[in-house]
Amino acid sequence: MDECVFCGVVAGEVGAEVVLDVPEAVGFLDARPLFKGHVLVVPRRHAETLTDLTPEEVGPFFEVVREVAGAVEKGLDAAGTFVAMNNKVSQSVPHLHVHVVPRNRKDGLRGFFWPRHRYDSDEERAEYGRRVREALEASEGR
Repeated sequence: MDECVFCGVVAGEVGAEVVLDVPEAVGFLDARPLFKGHVLVVPRRHAETLTDLTPEEVGPFFEVVREVAGAVEKGLDAAGTFVAMNNKVSQSVPHLHVHVVPRNRKDGLRGFFWPRHRYDSDEERAEYGRRVREALEASEGR
């Protein structure tokens, strides 16, 4: 992916403050952090979204994310972390990346950044659940 900035970081062709470089992933400081110490973890292989990772890649990749989350807490004396990712919508770079953001009480970050929407009824909630279950069953051959 010649035009992917994160592939450039992985290849060492684009400058970044790399905090972790392992076979499964690369972690580096976000150029526009929510808070100082905000790390992006990207798979070494170009994958645009989570569903583009192979099943064999998912576990090792998220093990790296787990490791980075612990290091951000410990290394920055943070009370916790906010770990998040977007798939397509709101994804500023089309290369899978997980945000690991240091958090402390009263740090000013206000939960989720979008409004919550309640289901109109128990029946509507059940219908959404059914649709997701059916999609899972179809993809897993269950």
